[in-house]
Amino acid sequence: MLLLIVLTWLLSLPGASPALANGLAGTPPMGWNSWNQVRCYDLTEDVVKKAADALADTGLRDAGYKYVVVDDCWQAPTRAADGSLQADPTRFPHGIADLADYVHSRGLLFGIYAVPGSRTCAMANDAYPASGIGSLGHERQDAETFDRWSVDYLKYDWCNADTVDGLDRRAAFEKMRDELAALPRPIVYAISEYGVSSPWTWARPVANLWRTTNDLVPTWDSVLATIDQQAAVAPHSGSPGGWNDPDMLQVGNGTLTADEARAHFSVWAVLNAPLFAGTDPAKLSDADLATLANPEAIAVDQDFAGGQGRQLAAGPGYQVWGKPLTGGGFAVVLLNTGTTTATVSAAIPGAWTVRDLWAHRDLGSDVSMSLRPHAAALLKLTPK
Repeated sequence: MLLLIVLTWLLSLPGASPALANGLAGTPPMGWNSWNQVRCYDLTEDVVKKAADALADTGLRDAGYKYVVVDDCWQAPTRAADGSLQADPTRFPHGIADLADYVHSRGLLFGIYAVPGSRTCAMANDAYPASGIGSLGHERQDAETFDRWSVDYLKYDWCNADTVDGLDRRAAFEKMRDELAALPRPIVYAISEYGVSSPWTWARPVANLWRTTNDLVPTWDSVLATIDQQAAVAPHSGSPGGWNDPDMLQVGNGTLTADEARAHFSVWAVLNAPLFAGTDPAKLSDADLATLANPEAIAVDQDFAGGQGRQLAAGPGYQVWGKPLTGGGFAVVLLNTGTTTATVSAAIPGAWTVRDLWAHRDLGSDVSMSLRPHAAALLKLTPK
């Protein structure tokens, strides 16, 4: 089956409101997050230290994966007598400050999880036996605690704070933004309300990154549904310092094949998405490690030339995505969404040298690939 797409590339990039003025996340943040690997009850300080070691030892740290983010369930069931957050004493016996020091000693940055309401997501969804560990009423105290622990990145997760606590999304996220801004330590601010209130329309001055979808799970159907959702979001893309976030990577997890994982990563790269591995980096297959560490694909993700990637064409069994690159070129993803091998082609006006960023070889001027089901080509077009 030949799928021929003839495009006219329109770079009508919308003006963007200023990004959050904290000087951070000039490029999409990259790192590791604990949730997809161990979820709640298996989260321990040993798991986090081993992940930090593996990021350093596999070369992922040097490829750009700098942030080690501890997600939900790090907390003790209650706050300390003075109202401050504390780590679970069994799973984190040395405390969070010690863990942050260890992560920093490996040349990495440390991130942590909190919520604006009274309940974390694990309390609601995993029966996590805690009470009062949300930041509601403790915003300043928690921000100061994170500063004291040398936290570099905060994931602030909504977790039904509207229905449970009657909070307004934007106001609640702005409150923690202001508390972080008052700290001497710069902290990247990531907010997650799953795209419910279209945060891409209001979050640039509030946070460094904002989730655009519900949670991604490690199946092709979930990856493809999330890709489809980004088509409407992309015209409202962030700018350096503020990024649309279609959720953490599922490379190496679940039922994703090597082709599907590479297609997943290809689209995330063209979307300028934050790249957070969510699997055990010490146990990655050679194929998945090559996907996560591909310097040419990562360079596409980190190159913001005025516009996030957009869906340029779509039809039964195929999609084409593209974005401008610094220097006048473009990155293009040819995606076979069908169940049989197909050739996906794009006719791009102009004269180009085309490079296959997965095969690491030049293709001449042909923007066309035969692709297995659920596979993608990530191409770089350089003007001749």
